[in-house]
Amino acid sequence: MRQYSPDLTPPWKKPQPVPEVPADPGLVVEEPRTGFCGAVIRCEAGTVTLEDRFGKHRVFPLEPRGFLLEGRVVTLVRPSRAPVRPTRTASGSVAVPGARARVARAGRIYVEGRHDAELVEKVWGDDLRIEGVVVEYLEGVDDLPSIVSSFAPGPDARLGVLVDHLVPGTKEWRIAESVTSEHALVVGHPYIDIWEAVKPAALGIAGWPRVPRGQDWKTGVCRALGWPANTGAAWQRILSRVRSYKDLEPELLGRVEELIDFVTGSGGA
Repeated sequence: MRQYSPDLTPPWKKPQPVPEVPADPGLVVEEPRTGFCGAVIRCEAGTVTLEDRFGKHRVFPLEPRGFLLEGRVVTLVRPSRAPVRPTRTASGSVAVPGARARVARAGRIYVEGRHDAELVEKVWGDDLRIEGVVVEYLEGVDDLPSIVSSFAPGPDARLGVLVDHLVPGTKEWRIAESVTSEHALVVGHPYIDIWEAVKPAALGIAGWPRVPRGQDWKTGVCRALGWPANTGAAWQRILSRVRSYKDLEPELLGRVEELIDFVTGSGGA
């Protein structure tokens, strides 16, 4: 007959139960043995994959008491199959589940190029659809005065324009100053290209390289970072690292929010 020994471990020495937390995508935890801290990007049978702020991935077993959440020991478990609805959009706005896109306004937001439009769509797309704001791109600002004149902005058709490298004394600055309609707003960020508005940390680099004057900036960046000389592929790499407004510089964030408020009539005149 099998004999069982009584458990003589004092209660205060027994491991205390810890919360079980679903490993939902985006949950940020720390693996205490390695000190690796990152967001959950995948949870499979018996393992969880974390991604740190530099884009590095690590796979860890789903062990009891295996992680720290806000400094507290927790046990990660596989999430239920039901998807968790995000409470915030990529821009930080409160998400509106099931909201339908509004019929497009007569007003518009113009940006300089396709990359600018793709970045604005990725971060502010949900907001823009709810507000009925369409974003188009100009392919440069040289013809901005004539474009504004042709658009004929008015009280019910406001025009917002986002300009790259809008710094006093530059060509872009002089062109922007020539737009005088009270129903058009031209704002900009100080970066040579929209690429620079993405925080270096989101890409795992220390900073954006300095490219000598006279060289194509994007090509120079690819060369300095050791990336293939394919600016289109480089941009897709950069865009893929942008998950929310937190990955963008405030000099861009404020200007886009200002344009949305202006075009929708919620930010002033």
